[in-house]
Amino acid sequence: MSHDHSHHISHYNRAFAIGVLLNLIFVVIEAGYGFFANSLALLADAGHNLSDVVSLLLAWGANVLASKAATDKRTFGYKKSTVLASLMSSVLLMVALASIAWHAIERFENPQPVTGMTVIVVSLIGVVINTLTALLFVQGQKHDLNIRGAFLHMAADAAVSLGVVIAGIVILFKNWQWVDPVVSLSIVVIVFIGTWGLFKDSLNYATDAVPKNISIEKLKQYFLSIEHVTGVHGLRVWPLSTTESALIVHLVTDNNALNNDFLIEVQHHLHDHFDIEHATIQVESSQGSAGCMFNHGHAHG
Repeated sequence: MSHDHSHHISHYNRAFAIGVLLNLIFVVIEAGYGFFANSLALLADAGHNLSDVVSLLLAWGANVLASKAATDKRTFGYKKSTVLASLMSSVLLMVALASIAWHAIERFENPQPVTGMTVIVVSLIGVVINTLTALLFVQGQKHDLNIRGAFLHMAADAAVSLGVVIAGIVILFKNWQWVDPVVSLSIVVIVFIGTWGLFKDSLNYATDAVPKNISIEKLKQYFLSIEHVTGVHGLRVWPLSTTESALIVHLVTDNNALNNDFLIEVQHHLHDHFDIEHATIQVESSQGSAGCMFNHGHAHG
């Protein structure tokens, strides 16, 4: 009952490979110009961009692990690694934003002039590379938290680099030193909003909360609308990964004939209408369902 994820995984393998390569090249260029121009700002930014390479590798590794086959020990495989990667990615991004904000506030008290056209040109290259990398993940980030983590990292860096370019140009022509920290703080606020959403969603997935796109109430309504189903209990829904969900449910029926076609039809409906990849359905007779442990306070539902 699962989608064919192999195409998506191979597609993102290419995206991650391109993203890592582009950013590594940029780190080398930026560090080289940093030494050449004796610019601490460029060297610091090269270090920050190296952390982006680490976050891309983290998301890539989780993406590959999620495709590994299940084993007797790990019956769901390593699918949950994508959730852990998105959670770590959001934490890393918030740490980076805190660092940018701290340095921006410091620059209000001790303005540091942008060290000329070199910084602006190199930052402009950063805008291009980070934007191109972010675009590799722009589609997938809508329905995959792990991909959203990679996208946010690269989009944030593109925004920060663009901020450096804008601030640098304004300072060169107007000598308004306050523009640099103001632009930085504005970017931090904008990026933090998206990052906080990623952090909350990742934390919910890590603690097996029901995915946002699935309504327990609508599921119950669907089950009770099925012919011969008179009751629903033991309903559990949880995320297996950042893209797959699982469900278990006990359905009470007044039809004593067990029909496998009925189970297959329900599974298909759950897959097509609720995006539930793995559904386990237990059917109980209405005459003996009172004996089910789920009806005696052992669990909610």
